[in-house]
Amino acid sequence: MKRGSTIFLKTAVFLIGVIVLALCIFLLPWLANDTAEMFPEFAYLQYPVLIGLYLTAIPLFISLYQAIRLLRFIDNEDAFSESSVNSLNLIKYCAVIISILYVIGSILLMSQSALHPGIAIIGFIIIFASVVIAVFAGVLQKLLRNAIDIKSENDLTV
Repeated sequence: MKRGSTIFLKTAVFLIGVIVLALCIFLLPWLANDTAEMFPEFAYLQYPVLIGLYLTAIPLFISLYQAIRLLRFIDNEDAFSESSVNSLNLIKYCAVIISILYVIGSILLMSQSALHPGIAIIGFIIIFASVVIAVFAGVLQKLLRNAIDIKSENDLTV
């Protein structure tokens, strides 16, 4: 495979990371303050919700780094390695962690009668997308593990 054939994917992953980082730095604090001013009865939830959103950003950035690392392995023609399997494993676990954090957040907001339907829909979309990513990464991890096993058997046969 030509070097640099994954430039588009690397660029997309990098842009996702930059956009999420900009949202975390600039938009989320402003949105939290604005929401607390508009709905003073829920102002006490401002910082717990912000902390929850920032906690979900951590596994997202870890998975984006692992995606870049996986694309680098593909560029270096080292896609069929244990390092690739480990990257997919970390991506899978990060997606599961994001889903769990959003489920916990949704339950906590429901218990406080503060889960607006619009927020619930966005949360459920994020949960669904994270579960899909976790399942997809798990399937790819299993396929890659099988390919590595077949490759090692063929290397021993020859």
